[in-house]
Amino acid sequence: MESYLNENFGGVKAKHSSDEALGRWRKVVGVVKNPKRRFRFTANLDKRSEAAAMKRSNQEKLRVAVLVSKAALQFIHGLAPASEYTVPDEFKAAGYGICAEELSSIVESHDIKKLKSHGGVESLASKLCVSPADGLPRSKRRQALRTELFGINRFAETESRSFWVFVWEALQDTTLMILAACAFFSLVVGIATEGWPKGAHDGLGIVASILLVVFVTATSDYRQSLQFKDLDKEKKKITVQVTRNGYRQKLSIYDLLAGDIVHLSIGDQVPADGLFLSGFSLLINESSLTGESEPVAVNAENPFLLSGTKVQDGSCKMLVTTVGMRTQWGKLMATLSEGGDDETPLQVKLNGVATIIGKIGLIFAVVTFAVLTEGLFRRKIMDGSYLSWTGDDAMELLEFFAIAVTIVVVAVPEGLPLAVTLSLAFAMKKMMNDKALVRHLAACETMGSATTICSDKTGTLTTNHMTVVKACICGKIKDVENSSDAKSLFTELPESVMTLISQSIFNNTGGDVVFNKDGRREILGTPTETAILEFGLSLGGDFLAVRKASTLVKVEPFNSAKKRMGVVIQLPEGAMRAHSKGASEIILASCNRYLNDQGNVVPLDDATVAHLNATINSFANEALRTLCLAYIEVDEGFSANDQIPEDGYTCIGIVGIKDPVRPGVKESVAICRSAGIMVRMVTGDNINTAKAIARECGILTEGGIAIEGPDFRTKSAEELNELIPKIQVMARSSPLDKHTLVKHLRTTFDEVVAVTGDGTNDAPALHEADIGLAMGIAGTEVAKESADVIILDDNFSTIVTVAKWGRSVYINIQKFVQFQLTVNVVALVVNFSSACLTGSAPLTAVQLLWVNMIMDTLGALALATEPPNDELMKRTPVGRKGNFISNIMWRNILGQAFYQFLVIWYLQTEGKWLFGLKGENSDLVLNTLIFNCFVFCQVFNEVSSREMERINVFDGILDNNVFIAVLSSTVIFQFIIVQFLGDFANTTPLTFTQWFNCIFIGFIGMPIAAAVKLIPVDF
Repeated sequence: MESYLNENFGGVKAKHSSDEALGRWRKVVGVVKNPKRRFRFTANLDKRSEAAAMKRSNQEKLRVAVLVSKAALQFIHGLAPASEYTVPDEFKAAGYGICAEELSSIVESHDIKKLKSHGGVESLASKLCVSPADGLPRSKRRQALRTELFGINRFAETESRSFWVFVWEALQDTTLMILAACAFFSLVVGIATEGWPKGAHDGLGIVASILLVVFVTATSDYRQSLQFKDLDKEKKKITVQVTRNGYRQKLSIYDLLAGDIVHLSIGDQVPADGLFLSGFSLLINESSLTGESEPVAVNAENPFLLSGTKVQDGSCKMLVTTVGMRTQWGKLMATLSEGGDDETPLQVKLNGVATIIGKIGLIFAVVTFAVLTEGLFRRKIMDGSYLSWTGDDAMELLEFFAIAVTIVVVAVPEGLPLAVTLSLAFAMKKMMNDKALVRHLAACETMGSATTICSDKTGTLTTNHMTVVKACICGKIKDVENSSDAKSLFTELPESVMTLISQSIFNNTGGDVVFNKDGRREILGTPTETAILEFGLSLGGDFLAVRKASTLVKVEPFNSAKKRMGVVIQLPEGAMRAHSKGASEIILASCNRYLNDQGNVVPLDDATVAHLNATINSFANEALRTLCLAYIEVDEGFSANDQIPEDGYTCIGIVGIKDPVRPGVKESVAICRSAGIMVRMVTGDNINTAKAIARECGILTEGGIAIEGPDFRTKSAEELNELIPKIQVMARSSPLDKHTLVKHLRTTFDEVVAVTGDGTNDAPALHEADIGLAMGIAGTEVAKESADVIILDDNFSTIVTVAKWGRSVYINIQKFVQFQLTVNVVALVVNFSSACLTGSAPLTAVQLLWVNMIMDTLGALALATEPPNDELMKRTPVGRKGNFISNIMWRNILGQAFYQFLVIWYLQTEGKWLFGLKGENSDLVLNTLIFNCFVFCQVFNEVSSREMERINVFDGILDNNVFIAVLSSTVIFQFIIVQFLGDFANTTPLTFTQWFNCIFIGFIGMPIAAAVKLIPVDF
């Protein structure tokens, strides 16, 4: 079976499956009872191609508009035509000098001419009644009026489907519709021959069973849809930095209003249409809208920012002009009808299993019907009544047909592919509570097969709460962990050095020092920037005073490839100075001078270089992150278009930043190791810092290799093949190094790789990996969009939790498949063999429908929602080539099926003698006993299926409330069916002894299952 599944259903990958692979399995799949339900969670390829064509059309229109506006710019530049615009009365009455439609047309069409006619960006801000410095005022009344006139920043969403839609879809099952027709004819014939109500029992029994199946199925599906809706809401939670009422604050993008002042930096998604107010080196990736991969430079000359685009480089302040469905992104989303997410590999594989079993079941059903019908005809011929057909004969024939159809209902495991979705939905909901947001369904199951985790260091293995604890300035090494130490350093340093340090720290930063609503000082920025700014303030520096004393001419934000950032400032006297900050050895290599202990600039000799390098290594060996600060005087003719110099700097000093290892990381790494998952650290930090942290975490072990990115890049393919399996730490790595490592691990070594990332440049590696894990706190929107899972607390221990849940999903689905295939095999063989040998089927249509619900919807709820246990992380990973239906599963299926078949067959042949049944009612009692034994065999088999290898199946059973609820409701409803619904279910009430015997026969299946597990098999 596995080879057939791999050949026909194995082409679909967890990520980036081709349309050809997605289409191939759809052609092979067959015997589908309810396409609407079976394929609810598979991609609609037709809609997807329509959406792609529409998106290309929209992109082309927008691209042409942008090109036209650029061409027109050459003619318009310098013109200031008179405005003919008239403000609509409702906007004028509210105090605004421009309307929403006019703002939308300016930005959407990149209309420089119209922008100039309104007086430029500053004038538009004035017309929107907003201060570029202080943002929107706090007035709730004004904000409500602004919302009413300019709209809210929300996009059109598809309406959630009601419960009755799921009921209707459940009713689309072909076999249930055929059974409903059978029930109708049974009612007509029964009432005509036996009258009301006796003649209606059989028909009403089938109708009631169908309704029960439909409502239980619809309830399960509806609950799943609610879970997915909650997860979708979590995915859309994006915040941006906004200035309102004079204060900088975080705000949801859905709360943005026209006129808001938004601060954007590398990796952010532009949250609405707007205009550039101020900023540096801003490059915008507009490919999501225009399809053009080349980034666009946005500045005062080209100030247009479109919603949905990404900040590739630089930073800026933006004036929001258009929100929600008036934006380009909103309009594009409105025109697209999504084709849905790709189906997961397990969903596809289980569709294959359902197809195989469905075809077998169909054959069995046809043969069973033929055998039963032939028996009826033979009996009629022997009686000589073959020309005389009564209502009873018609009812009997109808019953045979209903049994055949019900065999198809039981045989086609429609719930198999849906069990994957149920298990994934349950796991995703629980993982949210464990601080992991799954963006793609497939990531959940793929994570269970992971063999390698490539983790960042900062913020993932460490706390990301950074403080400067050591500094080497003017050749003096000083502990500065306490504020008193920092103040003593301040008194020891010459005033000229303190001025340079303050200039470097407060100007060359991506952070900010602001005062919140309570008047308390707050430092904004990345943890590294926050630590440096805190150090500068502790030295007695004044952030605002230093910033006002000079003018920023150019800013080059931190770049993970160059591992440095720089600014050029104009000093009060008019001179120009560049400051650079970054990886210590890289900045130090670009210096040829340094500040000596007197604060004088002197040439950098070999002895001093050796001393500074030794200091860097000393800090790094203490697991400190090191940064070097340097400056250079530049020519007064420097302009923002010139490149900041990369050499000839003067070294100001080196700082050591402490970032402690997170609690529990060492234990989590040990768990991964015992689970067969290799953890590798990939960081941009100094190699000695990386090695110190890696040893503390238990990542770097004896025999493991730590390598630097520049060395890694120079290796040949043969050297990489030998080196990569031993690499445990890669330091000073670039995003390209991470991508190369991931690609080699996946392709050459067939590893299933999970990768963490937080920056914009990590997107390629996150995209390449089997599972991309983005950081929820430190991660940029670009990284999150490329990821499959977002680690909300940036904690490595959460990644281990994700791996545990992934394994749990995989194992749970295997348990359910094992349980369902057992019921399939027994129900098919029992009804078929009985029909062939005795001319009647022991299980009626109503009884089979109840059994189908136990094994399908209820079985999936019970087994596919088992929470993970610690034992899961003591097994080796499945990897890329593991068989889903393993030999262990076949052993358990065949062992249990054989026992159940023997029991049912023995009861059919010797049941009357065994239970001492006599009289005309004995056949009905025996069939009730067979039905009851069969159901209790499934109940106890469900318990046995909780563990596929372990004997103890009761461990943790009380922790799973869903399992207990399903088991209890099955037993209670079985009691009601047997004792009180006999007329409808063809049963009769049983005695206490008979109930005890039925339960005992079912229970015997558990020690049988335990004995079968002792039989050794190959994996």
